[in-house]
Amino acid sequence: MAVVNRIADFAPEMKTWRQHLHQIPELALDLPKTAAYVAERLREIGVDELHEGIATSGMVAIINGQGNTAGQGPTIGLRADMDALPIPEETGVDYASQHAGNMHACGHDGHTTMLLGAAKYLAETRNFSGRVALIFQPAEEAIGGARIMVEEGIMERFDIGEVYALHNAPGLPVGSFVTTPGALMAAVDTFHIHIQGVGGHGAMPHETRDPVMAACGIAQALQTIISRNHHTLEDLVVSVTQIHTGTVDNVIPDTAYINGTVRTFNPQVQAMVMRRMEEIVAGQAASYGVTAELNYEVGYPATINDAAKAGFAAEVAGEVSGPENVEADGGREMGAEDFSYMLNARPGAYLFLGQGESAGLHHPKYNFNDDIAPIGASFFARVVERAQPLG
Repeated sequence: MAVVNRIADFAPEMKTWRQHLHQIPELALDLPKTAAYVAERLREIGVDELHEGIATSGMVAIINGQGNTAGQGPTIGLRADMDALPIPEETGVDYASQHAGNMHACGHDGHTTMLLGAAKYLAETRNFSGRVALIFQPAEEAIGGARIMVEEGIMERFDIGEVYALHNAPGLPVGSFVTTPGALMAAVDTFHIHIQGVGGHGAMPHETRDPVMAACGIAQALQTIISRNHHTLEDLVVSVTQIHTGTVDNVIPDTAYINGTVRTFNPQVQAMVMRRMEEIVAGQAASYGVTAELNYEVGYPATINDAAKAGFAAEVAGEVSGPENVEADGGREMGAEDFSYMLNARPGAYLFLGQGESAGLHHPKYNFNDDIAPIGASFFARVVERAQPLG
């Protein structure tokens, strides 16, 4: 494994950074401690510019390549997400979350550390000709911090021409990389259905208009969208994930609530799902004698790699981990990622970096593997050096 030697030298320092970040998990856009710690490290590292307060707590740090004293020329964007999740931690590590109810259950503390490690190396060596923009982003897990940063103009403001990001992957061998040209992850939408019936005594259902039965009927009917309304070769997920109704065994309630997620790649499939949901909710409500309101929220778009950039990124990953440890056409999955907004704005690539066997992402026992931080940092650094060679 060809981890950059200099980055390997400060791997213990990166471990310290990561474990400190792990103790101060913060949510969405509100990351005051996290952002302050990252900014402090970047100033110590000696970046040329540090622009804070983007998307509330995000920042962009600029490092100019060797001889680029004017800070001009093509700029490569490297992105790390910084936010955590509202999950109580169960890892038992001595550096566990000090913020009750929150934890870094997706490894964003590790992603931030990898980008800081690349920043330290790039600021020290400057073995490249152009510029690099280090994008530290809030609110990947909710709200879409990437969308906000793009809307606030970071691509134009910093003349970013291409963008790259990594995500750790439990279950993949340590140091292995997986990516794919084109669509990598799905668009994610959320639906809420509020049902209004007429409650009453459980022993006298004929006097009610039962929202419980209506909720069951709607939930089952939504699955016919997949089985009867779309082509089997088009990837689609429609999952009902919550049904809330009732309080006691002998009372039929007045209301019920259904919640779930939709994952698509094709905008036409997405539009079909929205149309069919409206029709199913209205039709089922009428058949059960209740009223129902559908609130369909369009979320993150599909994460689509630029084919050429994905190929380039896979080559760089092969330099770091060996070509035999890189799957350059790994197919697509139904997870979602707000880096999609940055890829919609500029060509680039998103890759998964194996962290070995561990608890899964978003699990209360998950913990980022510090051993892969130098690998990710080396990947980021080599992307810049390969894309912007000296001479």
